[in-house]
Amino acid sequence: MTKTRRMIAEQIRHVDAVCEILDARIPVSSRNPDVDELTAGKPRLVVLNRVDQADPEGTRAWAAYFRARGYAVLESDAKGGAGTGKFAAAVRELLADKLRAYAEKGQVGRVVRVMILGIPNVGKSTFINKVAGRKTAKTEDRPGVTRSKQWVPIDRGLELLDTPGILWPKFEDQSVGLNLAFTGAVKDDILDVETLGCHLTAYLGERYPGALESAYKLSALPEREAEENDVAWGYRLLEAAGRRRGFLISGGEVDTERMAKILLDEFRAGKLGRFTLELPS
Repeated sequence: MTKTRRMIAEQIRHVDAVCEILDARIPVSSRNPDVDELTAGKPRLVVLNRVDQADPEGTRAWAAYFRARGYAVLESDAKGGAGTGKFAAAVRELLADKLRAYAEKGQVGRVVRVMILGIPNVGKSTFINKVAGRKTAKTEDRPGVTRSKQWVPIDRGLELLDTPGILWPKFEDQSVGLNLAFTGAVKDDILDVETLGCHLTAYLGERYPGALESAYKLSALPEREAEENDVAWGYRLLEAAGRRRGFLISGGEVDTERMAKILLDEFRAGKLGRFTLELPS
């Protein structure tokens, strides 16, 4: 983290703008809070990535939120390519005044340089590859693949600076850590998978009950008791889903750990539906 922060601080003066890639399902949790300080004064383009997995109403709310704060916004599904073709035009619109000033000085065709920032596993490398139209950045479905900076030419007038994804040392809010774990931005071995599954089923049961009922063929969800916390209720939801899937072990008990792993895999693959886990306050 320290090395990457230092690199960003050194390179920021060499770029014209900053593109911050966020997970559209968790735009706050997937924002490194240090970015505002590190990139102060630079025009900002916010890319809401994975909109294909996010609740469309939630995406509209977040796009309006960021635009109201002076950021340009681009919605994308980097894996499928949706929205990535509009990136170059969005950058040039963001920098229209600067490009006009360059032209007045006779610097027509001057290369525009944009720094790309994003936490691990937010789809940054996939986005860059789609924008470039070729594989330039290494991609894997796990955090921490990009290790060093690299310049990526997009066309004769645009270059991107890819940077390693960085998280921050401490999560002040437990929900931030949970959201990052739900979406795979932190490694699964950091948190207990069964507990994580309990939290996710409780959230979905509260906000998107129909999705759980449909995915796991439940006629109705177990009702939440008045004094039941998320983990306790989520465990009962996991049990109900696991029983429908036939994940039984000796004594007729449900293998809730297996069900939790399946739940997380299906959530991350978008098989359960489209969800936004946090909304603008």
